[in-house]
Amino acid sequence: MTTSQHPPFEAPVTGQMLGHFGLFGGLAPETLDFLAETLRNKTIVPGDVVFREGDMAAEMFVVLSGEFEVLKRSKRGIEARVAMLGVGDWFGEMSILDVQPRSATVRALAPSRVLAITAVDLDAIYRRDMKAYSLLVLNVARELSRRLRVADGILAALVVSLLDDLVGKRHGTAT
Repeated sequence: MTTSQHPPFEAPVTGQMLGHFGLFGGLAPETLDFLAETLRNKTIVPGDVVFREGDMAAEMFVVLSGEFEVLKRSKRGIEARVAMLGVGDWFGEMSILDVQPRSATVRALAPSRVLAITAVDLDAIYRRDMKAYSLLVLNVARELSRRLRVADGILAALVVSLLDDLVGKRHGTAT
């Protein structure tokens, strides 16, 4: 992954820009400016893996531009795409919250730029402004809850479909 402050072809990150991203919703302009000045941004080329499932790290990323795919490996070692991410999305937050190995692999599909937020960055926000820290963590929790609801819906649909197939086969009505 290529790291840079802001290449000549891309404008620097501003607090006003960050205010348009859900992760930073509700944060004061001064806090947004502080984050824009202190957080690192990275340029990523298509095909680059940001991190792999099983890696240890405590860093999350906000997509400033580009597109990413999230891949999950099966027990047989087959990788399957489970999500697509674009501008305004973020990923890797679980490693900051639960300090566990990465749960998936994330790879760039297009020229991309991300903002990196480490556990150290979060600690600095906590020490600087408890309200901003609380809002940031609440925004992460809201997104995790939304993702869990989606996953629950997919799982429920799969279970119902499998049960329908099983019941249909037992009664001789399966197609």
